[in-house]
Amino acid sequence: MALLFASLTFGAAIAAERPNIIMLFADDISAREIPAYGSSTWSNPDSEDSNDLQYRAVTPALDQLAKEGCLIKNAWGATVCSPSRAMMMTGRYAHIHKWWHNGDIGKTKTKNGKFTQWTLYDSSPLQIGHIAQQAGYGTYWAGKTQMPGDLTKYGFDEGCFTPGNLEDTDNPFTDFKMYEKKVDGKKLLFNSDTDKQIDSYKQHGWYWAPHVRLMNREGKETFSWWPDDEESKKNFGLNTYGPDVELDFIFEYMERQRKEDKPFFIYHTSHLGHDAFDWFFPEINTKWPGAPIVKWDGEKYTRTEPNVTGDNGVYDTHDSITGPGIHNHVNYLDYQVWLYRNKLRELGIEDNTVFIFCADNGTSGYGKASPEKQKGTHIPMIIYAPGMVKHGPQDVLANLSDFLPTIADLVGVKIPDDYEINGESLVPFLFTDKPTHRDWIYAYRGDQQLIRGTKVMKDGYDKWFDVSKEPADLISFPEIKDWNSVGETHRAEREMLEKILPKFDVYEEAHDAPGVIVPPELNLTKAQKNAKNKKPNQKKNKKND
Repeated sequence: MALLFASLTFGAAIAAERPNIIMLFADDISAREIPAYGSSTWSNPDSEDSNDLQYRAVTPALDQLAKEGCLIKNAWGATVCSPSRAMMMTGRYAHIHKWWHNGDIGKTKTKNGKFTQWTLYDSSPLQIGHIAQQAGYGTYWAGKTQMPGDLTKYGFDEGCFTPGNLEDTDNPFTDFKMYEKKVDGKKLLFNSDTDKQIDSYKQHGWYWAPHVRLMNREGKETFSWWPDDEESKKNFGLNTYGPDVELDFIFEYMERQRKEDKPFFIYHTSHLGHDAFDWFFPEINTKWPGAPIVKWDGEKYTRTEPNVTGDNGVYDTHDSITGPGIHNHVNYLDYQVWLYRNKLRELGIEDNTVFIFCADNGTSGYGKASPEKQKGTHIPMIIYAPGMVKHGPQDVLANLSDFLPTIADLVGVKIPDDYEINGESLVPFLFTDKPTHRDWIYAYRGDQQLIRGTKVMKDGYDKWFDVSKEPADLISFPEIKDWNSVGETHRAEREMLEKILPKFDVYEEAHDAPGVIVPPELNLTKAQKNAKNKKPNQKKNKKND
């Protein structure tokens, strides 16, 4: 009862304070890539396991954030991008919103009888952006959306998007595009910058010379391309870096909100961490293109101004950007965390802003889309909030679904009792002496289910593992083949977890929107369609995830 009272008291206090909230949501970054997690293994530029320190990220800002805030040691998303984002934005699992896997999304039926993807705002009308808006917050969404449909319906007042899908062909400011055309009856992919055929997945550029589309820009149409004035057009070019553009617009929005003394919620879905085609080196199969060079001198970061020249696929970077590798993306994210915290101090709101750093799923080539153990699901999650009592690494369980109720508690919005969510608010754990957060966490990949507690874990292949001790590489858990070899607490937890799964195991009987019956052939995944047509599957990690 005392714990409940403490939580309710905090909820009332935080609602009165109206804290700003910033969520920096990285892309395809396993917990093991963040040094604060202490893994003995990380990914090298070829996406291989490595313990070579030259490929380990250096993250002083995140290290400080984890020390002053709270690092959740065992946080899970889904195994891949879209389902993880759906889980986080809605606080719900796929049995409700039907985002089972990339390319495997439940359908609904339109008024004219056509079957189409069930949009997230139709399946789940109360999302993180909507909750912040209900509380009177200004809301801003920047970066990658990964959401189809009308982006104005997701609960965000304004946005700065760096889209990468091939539908955005009308951008007049960059040649970093791809297009498809048929050659000898086969559909092939070409680089618009060189008009040469390429072996990659469909995408446009979101890093260098990026595609930037603004939402609800003052004086513009609902969606408009950027650059959009004389100065930005003059400065836009090869040295324009998408993550910088996103942060510039975010900071401009924060300044406006601060000037009007209004709270804000920033949802920053960075591309950093995601592999991409390297437009500067189109003949080289680079997985993670280079980033601007940043260096930490023990007190502050310095950034080298990029100096890239050339055209039509022939470029010289003049050694002004890094080489390839996910560690360079993590380093740049750390630089942006440092910039965020400096900006909060500049605006005088550091003591009234909650800062969250996390990612959607595991690293490409290591865990992304994998249902094996927790390779695809184990993500970083670091939370800083003024007044919190938990600091440093916390050996507890958390799920991306927990953010919706957490944000609701922080902004003082009550979720209706009859609106089902699957997340649990982190507020009681973060701000009281409550010792644990959740008893179990859950994830999915299509019809495969993953679940873990503090003792045991079941992966998507229905294998069970002993997770009572953390291995050095964060993944080499021993498989349990003989249940007599483990203690009674392990067996009891397995029994508990097995009783939870049936509620969410509805892939076969309730794959689509309620009441919608879809012909089986319309629900084939891309891989199933390829197999049916006797076409080879795409190469590993070549999906636009």
